[in-house]
Amino acid sequence: MENKGRLEGFEEVSHTADWALKVWAPSLSALYRQAALGMYSLMGLVLSSQIGDLQSIVLEAGDDESLLVNFLAELLYWIEEERIGFLTLKVTVNHHQIVAVGETGPIESLQKEIKAVTFHNLAIQENDGRYEVTIVFDV
Repeated sequence: MENKGRLEGFEEVSHTADWALKVWAPSLSALYRQAALGMYSLMGLVLSSQIGDLQSIVLEAGDDESLLVNFLAELLYWIEEERIGFLTLKVTVNHHQIVAVGETGPIESLQKEIKAVTFHNLAIQENDGRYEVTIVFDV
């Protein structure tokens, strides 16, 4: 996917041993949401359209990068342990705290597993009102 001209999105980038995902958005909240959608896409996650419960995730961390890793790790937990993902996801990030709320759905299929979200070269950057980050996943 070409990211020029798009306000927010994600694209897989090549990495030597693991998977990497470049994510961009006009706000931190949108960046975290795009990171979640991108991770789901990398995994080939397909959810049933059968809507489950409304769930929320509330996390705090000392910095934006740690918060992003913790958020994505929490989503991995839901996938691995609860066998559900988020069909809808509203994300609010404010002062190193995230509140994510959405409707869940059971997993229909999962093509690839991610072991962990890493801190490898992780740095959220803001330039001219656009946030960007490259996330490396351990597979």
